Amino acid sequence: MVHVYNCHPYASQQIVQVEQEPRLVCCGGGALFVVATGGCKVEAYSLEQEGCPLICRFATMGTVRSIQHSKIGDYLVTTEEKNSATYLRAYTNWRHQAEGKARVGVRLLGHLLRGASVRGGAQMEIIEIPLSERPVAVACCPVTGDLLVGCENTLVLFTLRRQSQTSGSNLNISILDFERSVIVHLPKITPKQVALCGGYVAVQAELEVLVLKLDSSSEPKTLDDSLDTSKNVDRLDDQSDLLFVPRQQELLGDRAKDCDIPVSIEKTGLEDKGQYTLSYVLFRRFTPEFFQGCSVEETQLHSLQLYPLFTSSQSVSTEEPACVFCFFSLPNAGYLYSLKGGVELLSAYQYPEKVLEAVLTDQLLHVITKNALQCFTVRCAAVAARIEDPYIDTTMKACPPCSLEVCALRMQLFIGLRSVCVHGRHVILLSAADTEPPEEAERSTPRRALSRKWTISSPKETSAAAHGSWNLYVVGTVPPLALYQEMVEYSRQYAETNPQAQSLRHLLSEAHLLLRAALLQTPEQQRRSGEGDRTASAGRQTDRQEVEAAFRQNCAQLGDCFSRASQKDCHLALPYYRMSGLPVTEVMARNRPLSSGPQSHGLGFLFYLKHFLFEETEQSLSQESADEVVDIFSQSDPSELISVCASPSMVNIGPARTLRILHHLEATAGVSVPLTITMATMMLRLEDLPRYTQLMDRHAEMLLVYGFIDEPRLLLHGGGGGGGPHTHVRPTALTRQLAKSQPGLLVAGMVALHENNKVQLEQADHIFKELDCENCLQVDFWEATLMASSQEAVIQELLFRLASVYIDRLTHTHSPDAQSSLPRASAKRRSLKSADDLINSCSHYGALYPWLTVLCPAHTNSYQHQEALHKLQSLLCGPSLSVGSVQPLLERLSEETLWGFSLHLLCATRGGRYDLGIEKLLDRCPQAIIAFANHHLQDKNMALWWQKLLPELCDRTRAAADNSILLAALKETLVVVATETSPAQFLELIPDDGTASYFLPHLLTCSQRHLLA
Repeated sequence: MVHVYNCHPYASQQIVQVEQEPRLVCCGGGALFVVATGGCKVEAYSLEQEGCPLICRFATMGTVRSIQHSKIGDYLVTTEEKNSATYLRAYTNWRHQAEGKARVGVRLLGHLLRGASVRGGAQMEIIEIPLSERPVAVACCPVTGDLLVGCENTLVLFTLRRQSQTSGSNLNISILDFERSVIVHLPKITPKQVALCGGYVAVQAELEVLVLKLDSSSEPKTLDDSLDTSKNVDRLDDQSDLLFVPRQQELLGDRAKDCDIPVSIEKTGLEDKGQYTLSYVLFRRFTPEFFQGCSVEETQLHSLQLYPLFTSSQSVSTEEPACVFCFFSLPNAGYLYSLKGGVELLSAYQYPEKVLEAVLTDQLLHVITKNALQCFTVRCAAVAARIEDPYIDTTMKACPPCSLEVCALRMQLFIGLRSVCVHGRHVILLSAADTEPPEEAERSTPRRALSRKWTISSPKETSAAAHGSWNLYVVGTVPPLALYQEMVEYSRQYAETNPQAQSLRHLLSEAHLLLRAALLQTPEQQRRSGEGDRTASAGRQTDRQEVEAAFRQNCAQLGDCFSRASQKDCHLALPYYRMSGLPVTEVMARNRPLSSGPQSHGLGFLFYLKHFLFEETEQSLSQESADEVVDIFSQSDPSELISVCASPSMVNIGPARTLRILHHLEATAGVSVPLTITMATMMLRLEDLPRYTQLMDRHAEMLLVYGFIDEPRLLLHGGGGGGGPHTHVRPTALTRQLAKSQPGLLVAGMVALHENNKVQLEQADHIFKELDCENCLQVDFWEATLMASSQEAVIQELLFRLASVYIDRLTHTHSPDAQSSLPRASAKRRSLKSADDLINSCSHYGALYPWLTVLCPAHTNSYQHQEALHKLQSLLCGPSLSVGSVQPLLERLSEETLWGFSLHLLCATRGGRYDLGIEKLLDRCPQAIIAFANHHLQDKNMALWWQKLLPELCDRTRAAADNSILLAALKETLVVVATETSPAQFLELIPDDGTASYFLPHLLTCSQRHLLA
């Protein structure tokens, strides 16, 4: 379906003053090229100046049958006839003819001139391009300037080359030339038109279109599925009156290789840089149809075009186009395909009457019938926007779909249109009155329409017409902004009658794509599109800032459309309102129910408002706006009131008024934990602490924790599990109150949020720092999280942090003076979990080794010091803390004190250095040696009893003046040694210094046990 809107895309019209009837026209490079009837002279007119003055004229070497201009290289390529032969020629440096220089050089492809061009500077050159077959179609690549020539059953690609020559004045002159790169054989298709763009090759026959992708590679490859794949082809038997009609077929992407047209590549012998490979991209075959009195011969494809689209971030000269589109047309329908990123049919155009030619641009499609110029919208910008911006089609941004139905904007009447071409904002039309008498035309039309034979119609020479029966028009299109403004005015007619009309949304979507196409234009395209705008309404190039402002306005209008849309499309209100840049208060004002209309709010508006409130934003609503939001949700969606009240944007909400609404919600929906906490928060804002406490005491602590999990924003604003570690978070008023009155509940809630991925570790740390509790509640949070977490990375991080904190507390609490320097909160307040609690409930805290209680009695230091010591000792006794990670931190603690010595001894023991531990313990606290040995010298370390401990005790006992502790330890050691060794081994251990009698009882015990064993 094609929508019809009576907009005015055409702003001006002028006639080019040419002396002879034009036969062929083309445009490019800011110029209009005209070949007059007779075809041996080319005239160039400026499209950039008022009145289109003549730039230059030059003669051709034969009668021009076709002419094309290449933007890259600024050259003209023609097919010319002379002496019944067809030639292919390229005209370079044609602009020098405007300087009155008649000198022209003629050379063959690949043969650079060594004469006048070198001695006297640049001149116009005619390059003869030899071909073994007659050229029937020519195309220039708009990206590379390469040349594609279609012959009877082959395609020949010529690569554009630039070569430098040094002139007589030692100036380097860049000379254009071509190199025959590759020949593609198409034995089962006869080209009528060809197109080339960035490696894509399109061939059009009478009712078939084939698009291929030509790539060069360094390794030789073959086209397995396309070489010599002869299949049954529908053929026309010229010896019968039967018409063989081919079946319609559309093959996209890889499926296109299944068509019945084989393709093969012939090496030219000139390329030595690699091999070319071909891949099928698109194949479309049509069945001939009779259309409005047209004969079968007239029902043929035309207007083949490959169109590249660059985006504003690209450079046309150095990059591949972001998008490539393929357009072709039948007399009654046109087809637009997107080729890059997956082949897709974007639009099918249904024409109201027979179309002769069509030209695609990135903003509009211009078509001509016999007596009218028509304009249709295109979907190129919708494709390019999705390629350029990955956030399209998300909650952040939106764009009308590529499948949006097209519309016709305008029909401008002319007489006898023959051809159309476009350059920038200029549409060039060639018209010539039909010299055939009307009665003959009427008699001939039915006869042609009744013809049953499908034959190829040969082009006829345009008959000479009387002077004045032909015209060459330059029609100027309006700037995108002006056309957009007209569409906005047009849309108001729909908005006044039916705000939910599909036509309103469709028209605004068309305007959106029009502005997107303007914003996607490269600087070069913007410059070219502004050339020649000379009317009063569009006298200057459109300013990008104005287009961006219009784009935001259009997004707001589309947001309004989708705010009251159906359930299917209502979500689009969110991205369009976001792109509009409107503040939420303005969006609310645009969506207030009218007194004469329904009083409910649209689904799209509610969807937008929910997302605004649920996202972490710095924008706070005034009390008036916040109260209005509460009213909106209390009427439209009461179940969301808890989340609405918890939003950081609602900090200025009226608590008393909101509390009444929440009480009503509780009466209708029942009691819930998040609702109770929300009501308590309102009481807190009213500074009614008794009623706040009463509400919080309704539920057990664990239920309150579940309530925080359901709505994390009751405790913190600005975070969220999806935010980064540096996402700014801040505590709520409820969080500050819990830190004072219920710190255990706050810590439990924060642990639950962390374990449910509602807050990250760094964000929680920031919350406790904001509360000025980083040395107390923060440590409690770490300890509680360590108990709950199962993530190894989190566990190791917390172990290191806690060990660092315990060491820091020990450093600052070993003397009363140092203790007085601690923050009052941490100096007075006890931790939520004692060392015994952690040892009993957390596997990462190990039970203290027995020898530690002997080494460090519990009554020697303050409570804070003792707790920090026991927790650190417990971590070192546990299985999880890596000693190597905290060893450098322990260097801050001296071994002069027994508690400091115990920590260093624990590290040595965890490292397996028991012999060193025995020596140090005998030096500092021998009464703990037996407890140490009983705990550590077991299993594989049992031999240390007699290899290390017994010799040390013997030596130290003899040398000590008061050896009672050592003697007791020696006796205990001998008991173990006598139990674990044989009599012969025990005898070897007895010293030979005359004290053997001391060891005899233990030897006797050893012998008896050995005999029993």
